[in-house]
Amino acid sequence: MRRGARSGLFTMVAVHSTVRGPALGGCRLWHYDDARAAMRDVLRLSRAMTFKSAVAGLPLGGGKGIILAPDPAGPTRRGLRADALRDFGDTVEALGGKYVTAEDVGTSARDMEAIASRTSHVTGLSRRRGGSGDPSPWTALGVHEAIKVCCERVFGTPALRERTIAIAGLGHVGARVANLCAKDGATLLLTDVDRSKRELAGDLGAHWLEPDAALAAASDVYVPCALGGVLDHASAVRIGAPIVAGAANNQLADDDVAELLAQRGVLWAPDFVVNAGGIVNISVELEAQGYDPRRARTRVRGIGDTLQRIFDAAHATRATPLDAAMTLARERLAEAQAAAAIPRA
Repeated sequence: MRRGARSGLFTMVAVHSTVRGPALGGCRLWHYDDARAAMRDVLRLSRAMTFKSAVAGLPLGGGKGIILAPDPAGPTRRGLRADALRDFGDTVEALGGKYVTAEDVGTSARDMEAIASRTSHVTGLSRRRGGSGDPSPWTALGVHEAIKVCCERVFGTPALRERTIAIAGLGHVGARVANLCAKDGATLLLTDVDRSKRELAGDLGAHWLEPDAALAAASDVYVPCALGGVLDHASAVRIGAPIVAGAANNQLADDDVAELLAQRGVLWAPDFVVNAGGIVNISVELEAQGYDPRRARTRVRGIGDTLQRIFDAAHATRATPLDAAMTLARERLAEAQAAAAIPRA
């Protein structure tokens, strides 16, 4: 945790694990009520990144970065944003490669270029800078693959034609998921707290719902792509779909909600498996042979295979998909830890 010499704003980086490789996690520019809330968030998010990378089989650990915005509007003084980003770059550089940053809530590929002026441990740079650019198309591709796997599990076919899919949250990822599902012939129910997104519903011939109606709407798949914590003990009993698979992080307010969903016959695809497309793409960017979007596409589509493995394990052990996913992550972390402990000849 450091106070920026240029901006005066606090920056934080949490490194949860490097046992599988450098800790990868985005830089979040966000306003918190106090530093304690920011500290809790960066620690929680870094831990989640460890398990996300491990389940995806990536040679990466888990980390997260935060720039504490002075107010909900973000940095407002002219030049403050650029100063804060450079200050964050200094924090990243101080860790000597143990942490690699990327874009996250409140930051963009352009912001990564500002950070890169102070450290080389940056991913998600623009294509002209040798990076892979905006990660949201890759996250959306992974969500689309997960939806098809879930449909095959529940309905016996991955085809989305004639399926009704409710998507909550039409940001960069949610809008792309909607477009992919529309191309597959699905009937769409769309919602967002930003009513200007209703235009997308018109473009896709979709039905528009009010935000509080989407969860309980009669559908085949509910796709949360907005804020986390959407599934708690009260909302879990209101779900109108037999499948939940979306891009939102930390969808379960408590882990025991996974058991409640299973008891109700709702197939929940663990969010940290479904939304891993962005970091899978970034892992390709970090490979020695350089970035290749074709290689990235193949790897991201492998999210479907990982999800099948998790569902098979959950069925075989009578566990929830969450338990099966966490078991897989812990196995891969233990394997890496054991390999690191073996003396080299």
